[in-house]
Amino acid sequence: MCEDIIKKALQLVEKSTKTMVGSVDDDGYPNMKVMYSPRERDGIKVLYFTTNTSSLRVSQFLKNSKASVYFYDGRFFRGLMLKGKMEVLENAEIKEKIWREGDTMYYKQGVTDPDYCVLKFVSENGRLYEKFDSTEFSIE
Repeated sequence: MCEDIIKKALQLVEKSTKTMVGSVDDDGYPNMKVMYSPRERDGIKVLYFTTNTSSLRVSQFLKNSKASVYFYDGRFFRGLMLKGKMEVLENAEIKEKIWREGDTMYYKQGVTDPDYCVLKFVSENGRLYEKFDSTEFSIE
């Protein structure tokens, strides 16, 4: 059962072009932001996103690493929520690995732009919604 759920979850991640990313603010409230889907990933366990170092989300993750990501398929009314921890990475090696042609549109100084960083999300558990039913699962 769990293997089938993981497979369906992975398919949903692969098809998504946008992702909702959740952080926790100073008052303990959830904050959501739409981001491009992960640039790199290891199944659904580890996901890498790019963002601005100066963003609100980065400042929140530096204070509280608890995070969630949500993928959806509006056509079939399916969704996947993953909960876990988000790290802010600024080392040159990961920034170069995740960098894509055209990113200078967002980061004018290129891969060494101080306002460019990578977010690494490590999933702990998930919840898949489809066919009017939800299934919770752990991620190893």
